[in-house]
Amino acid sequence: MSRVLVLNSGSSSVKYRLFDGTETVAKGLVERIGESGGEVADHRAALQGIMDEIDLTGLAAAGHRVVHGGAEFTGPTVITDEVVARVEALVPLAPLHNPAALTGIEVARKLLPDVPQVAVFDTAFHATIPPEGVTWAISRELAERWQIRRYGFHGTSHAYVSRRTAQVLGRDPAQTNVITLHLGNGASACAVEGGRSVATSMGMSPLPGLVMGTRSGDIDPTVIFHLHRVAGLPLDEIETSLTRHGGLQGMAGVNDLRAVLDLRAAGDPDATLAFDVYCRRIREYVGSYLAVLGRVDAIAFTAGVGENSAAVRAASLSGLEPLGIVIDPERNERRDEVISPPGARIPVCVIPTDEELEIADQSRTALSLDR
Repeated sequence: MSRVLVLNSGSSSVKYRLFDGTETVAKGLVERIGESGGEVADHRAALQGIMDEIDLTGLAAAGHRVVHGGAEFTGPTVITDEVVARVEALVPLAPLHNPAALTGIEVARKLLPDVPQVAVFDTAFHATIPPEGVTWAISRELAERWQIRRYGFHGTSHAYVSRRTAQVLGRDPAQTNVITLHLGNGASACAVEGGRSVATSMGMSPLPGLVMGTRSGDIDPTVIFHLHRVAGLPLDEIETSLTRHGGLQGMAGVNDLRAVLDLRAAGDPDATLAFDVYCRRIREYVGSYLAVLGRVDAIAFTAGVGENSAAVRAASLSGLEPLGIVIDPERNERRDEVISPPGARIPVCVIPTDEELEIADQSRTALSLDR
């Protein structure tokens, strides 16, 4: 079995996990890189510390999570100087995420010069969405010049969870249609047809789609024009409001769904409305993806909220019973893998995601390595 080190480099953190086959032999997180009182001064020191701490004997590859691969990176890619340059060219599409990944790649290539490095892109899984699912009705010239289209994110999670859902149900993933709901501080929905993404809720950036912890999700674009022209707010301030002060944070004053549920239980009207908006948006996407797929074999909840909030799971699918979508309350509270009753037309599942394992497996695929 081949050993793979998975690295997820953020602007001020590095998350790592070392696999030997499917077994995790080491994992950790270095936070507050370069910050006052932080653990280390920079990413090089962080990665050097990680590599000094864990046994990298026989390391076959290092897999890097890269958020945005644009339209050109449609699968895991062995990193070369040319690939680095192409990822750098995509920074305008992901100015908060790609620079951190590039830093991690640069440092890891220097510290592990003899180890193949692989980039695994959040956007790649959604490369199979047909043109009508990624094209917006704007000037074709503008769209092509500025790479404006739907890209989608959380691809490693949607890929892993859709495949795992089919396995739990004893089905062939290539013959199974699944609606996956990745609900964390960031959240997205995906329609997966036979293992291929055919629709997803996030767009050119991770901002649109479902309501999230601090992101607004879908809004009328006119809101931006109105806030700029009428309210006089600068565009940077509007962007910050929608990405950092929107979502649950904007509606309820807290971004953690657990805190929203506590406030709701205490009768707070803002938290109650925030919960209702959050769940209705999920239900709207489930309904639209039922239409996109035509036949749905399962619905799967995953990530922090999706895996742990029985209340969200129940409320999000409430009212869909005539469509064959039913949740068993006891199974839901226990968080069984299948929370729908036996014989339900469309099974509902709770599937823990494992993005790092998916990155490790995709890295092996890119290098034709055994698991």
